[in-house]
Amino acid sequence: MPPRTTTLDAPPARITRRTVVTLLAVAAAGAAVTHLHPAAPVLVVALGLGVAARTAGLVPDAARRGLTWTSTHVLRTGVALLGLQLSLGDLGRLGVRGVLAAVAAVLVTFTTTLALGRLLGVPDRLRLLVATGFSICGAAAVAAMTSVLPGSATGQSDDGSADGPEERSEERDATAAAVTLVALFGTLALVGLPLAARALDLPDSTAALWIGLSVHEVAQVVAAAGTVSAAAVAVAVVAKLARVLLLAPVVAVVGAGRRGRARTGARPPLVPPFVVAFLVLVAVRSTGVVPPSVVASAHVLSTVALTAALTALGAQVDVRDLLRGGGRTLALGAASTLVVTGVGLAGALLATHA
Repeated sequence: MPPRTTTLDAPPARITRRTVVTLLAVAAAGAAVTHLHPAAPVLVVALGLGVAARTAGLVPDAARRGLTWTSTHVLRTGVALLGLQLSLGDLGRLGVRGVLAAVAAVLVTFTTTLALGRLLGVPDRLRLLVATGFSICGAAAVAAMTSVLPGSATGQSDDGSADGPEERSEERDATAAAVTLVALFGTLALVGLPLAARALDLPDSTAALWIGLSVHEVAQVVAAAGTVSAAAVAVAVVAKLARVLLLAPVVAVVGAGRRGRARTGARPPLVPPFVVAFLVLVAVRSTGVVPPSVVASAHVLSTVALTAALTALGAQVDVRDLLRGGGRTLALGAASTLVVTGVGLAGALLATHA
């Protein structure tokens, strides 16, 4: 009589399919919460849910293959779909000086955070993820950058050698730490910037632009600008979208640089396919032929995909490893926040004053 098949003995394809479906169901519930409460940081909650499940011992070893697949392929799909949320026409409403302020905010914050992380002794991968998340668009940017770094999908390190369990664990912990920092300091900025704008007696247009150039997540930008005025929300969101548009070139440049380091093994493409898809969808949205219903549906699908991916990432994280070296990581997050808010304020003042 043949031995009874257990879950652990089930075919990998079946295990992967079951895990992915479960994660997508959790993500759909998260998207519903976001629809009811737009300011809810669903991506951060998703990551925390995954970490909690892993810590509580609710994640079986059999789910590992499905978690890995979701945290790579589903993640890239979600990032690509973000392209339909953006239109090049929005930049016209921002003006030349506003666009230049957005570019400066991203480039200065990104490069300065990398330099500060090196001085603080923060590991290379983590400081790169923090620099990306804080300068561009929070958790989504962290996820996008994660997927082009060595080891994320190929299981190889910079030199082309196979990554072991320790290396892969460090990769997941770096992603989780970066997203956690985005949540912490983004929330502080959400509360602090409107208060600071009021204390400085800034006009609503300047305050809105400052928020859009400085706050990490799009939802946090909406919530912060909403406390200034209803008109401020539109200005802040357009400024934020200008930063989001820089996600593709930044990720492509970093991916190309890391590709050049790989000495052996198969190299990833010069420009990752999901980055190309992101840019194509931005171009399509910019033509004005995409119906609003399609844009709304793409937003929901992107939220579901990113939520599932970050839940999968969290479910692979050991919280004890995540807490190591917390002091240096927190210092980097605080310093990066000061940089982006400082550059954002200078850009907002220059852009809104003749």
